[in-house]
Amino acid sequence: MKILYIADIVGKPGRTMFKYHIDKIRENFAPDLIIVNGENASHGFGLSGKNAKELFNAGVDLFTGGNHSWDKKDIIPFLESENILRPVNYPKSAPGKGIAYLEAGEERLVVINLMGYFTMPMVDNPFTMIETIVSELHEAGHKNIFIDFHAEATSEKNTLFALLKGKVSAICGSHTHVGTDDLVIDQGTFYVSDVGLTGCRDGVIGMDTKQPLQRFLTGVGSKFDVPGRCKRILQGVLFEIEAGKCIDAFKIKAYDEGEVFISQHAFKE
Repeated sequence: MKILYIADIVGKPGRTMFKYHIDKIRENFAPDLIIVNGENASHGFGLSGKNAKELFNAGVDLFTGGNHSWDKKDIIPFLESENILRPVNYPKSAPGKGIAYLEAGEERLVVINLMGYFTMPMVDNPFTMIETIVSELHEAGHKNIFIDFHAEATSEKNTLFALLKGKVSAICGSHTHVGTDDLVIDQGTFYVSDVGLTGCRDGVIGMDTKQPLQRFLTGVGSKFDVPGRCKRILQGVLFEIEAGKCIDAFKIKAYDEGEVFISQHAFKE
């Protein structure tokens, strides 16, 4: 089973890059499932119902989310009925779900959306909760398990990898919008601290430079904005699972309307 994971899609530039390149990605890499972190897909903050439908129609099988999952209020009904996740460690009373079960032929993939602690909204302990969830999934016979860990600190992400190494198929970090080069497969678990954004590449984390510069130069903040025109990038990872273990993984990139290429293979321990 081959899974394509793209994070984080930021605004219209990110949606445009996904729609432009997805057919070529399918042709070249033949993913069985396409998973996207979409919490910034609607002008950088949240995912609207309209944009969810747009990207579902373009080929997304499942959306994961994060701390911006609730920014567009019209998405809340979709959280109950569609393949759109929010972090599993939000309070149980919050709308939506944090775990999904996807079918690919005769295989099933369990997808878990988890959020970290550092600089994030108040949620349940991700480490103690995920230990229980993974143990219950194993008892139920599930082997193919993928976690989108939406967290700020690389130390949190590294610690989750240490906790679950050999117990899940893949852990991919999202949220920072800055890709890392620490792709590794160890004890059958694929790990990368952050996949990086899909959207504008010549600003600050996919946003226009004006507001971040103002904040750092003057201490006075204002709302971030996605540029109308920019240089763009697509970043994703494709990993292959057999019997619950990742056997291959690599990073893919595309710049503007250029070719999609493999930028890095995961190191195998």
